[in-house]
Amino acid sequence: MMRASVLGLPLLLLACGPIPVAQAERECFQRARLAQQPRGEIGVGMSSDGRARSRVKLEVSSDFIMGRDPSAVYDSCVVQKSGQPPSRPLYAFPEWKG
Repeated sequence: MMRASVLGLPLLLLACGPIPVAQAERECFQRARLAQQPRGEIGVGMSSDGRARSRVKLEVSSDFIMGRDPSAVYDSCVVQKSGQPPSRPLYAFPEWKG
């Protein structure tokens, strides 16, 4: 029983290791978007029995609340996840509207 847990430990440690820079940039882009402003959606409709239905989803990050610069959030996030600096700045993403 002890042998199985010892053999599984290296696999567990690999899961915590750095990820490729490109993957970190994609993940951190979303974090930077939330640092820029909250995101959300509202849904309103009717059910088949005539009852009103509504749904609200709001995402607010602590980075936004603390007033952190989205570019700095992006840079530090990429370094934290990959161990390397970003290959391109946040503002180089065509989909960035900052």
